Amino acid sequence: MLHMIWVLIIGAVIGVIAGAITSRDMPLGWIGNIIAGLVGSWLGESLLGSWGPHIADMAIFPSILGAIVLVLIVSFLFGLRKRKS
Repeated sequence: MLHMIWVLIIGAVIGVIAGAITSRDMPLGWIGNIIAGLVGSWLGESLLGSWGPHIADMAIFPSILGAIVLVLIVSFLFGLRKRKS
């Protein structure tokens, strides 16, 4: 149980870092940051491997890079959706 809380906290931090680097906010605020961090971690580790320091079983650098890609994709898609409305 404690490990899951730690994973959610680290996921949120990774999402916040990705949002700060890209200067874009995720929809849903903190929940969006947690989702971006967790999915970005999975995406980054799937594409780039599991290298660098690990916290809560997540490789930090690939996780941040994956979250940055995810934040850019989501903000692009939501930007297109707002223009069509």
